[in-house]
Amino acid sequence: MKCPFCKGPDTQVVDTRENESGESIRRRRRCLSCNKRFTTYENVEMRMPQIVKQNGIRSEFSQEKLRTSFSRALHKRPVSTELVDAAIDEVKQKIFALGEREVNSRQIGEMVMKALLKLDKVAYIRFASVYKSFGDLGDFTEAVEAVRKVPVRRKNPNH
Repeated sequence: MKCPFCKGPDTQVVDTRENESGESIRRRRRCLSCNKRFTTYENVEMRMPQIVKQNGIRSEFSQEKLRTSFSRALHKRPVSTELVDAAIDEVKQKIFALGEREVNSRQIGEMVMKALLKLDKVAYIRFASVYKSFGDLGDFTEAVEAVRKVPVRRKNPNH
C-alpha cells in the first residue's frame, strides 16, 4: 500500500481491528519512508454477475426486477413477505454462488420458477405461463399435472 503522504511504496501494519459487525477491518499503518501514520479499511466487495438476455444484450443484475417477477406471480396469493424475501435472497445467493462474471437470464428464470414452485403452485403456473410462453390450454394442463404432487412451504395467512 502506498503512503498517501509521500507516495512511498512500503508501509507497515501497526494495528488491526475488526469492526463491531465483523464486515470490515480497520488497519493502522505507518509509512517506512516518512514515518507518518494513516488508516485503511478493508471491505468485502460482492459484485453480482452481468445478466445476458436472450437477445445477447448484457445488463446489470437488478434485485428490483427479481422482486417484480415474484410480486407479479404472487399477486393476491397468501404467501408471507418473509417467505418472499427469503426466496429472493436464495435466488441471489445461487446466482452469486455460480461464480460467473455473466449469467444467462434463462438460468435466473429457472431459479425463480423453482423458488415459486416451493412457495405457491398458482404463482408458479402464472410465472411459467409467461416465461415458457404457453400457447394453448394443453400447455397449462401439462404444467398443472407436473406440479400437482409437489409439496408447498407453509404459508402465513396473516400477511
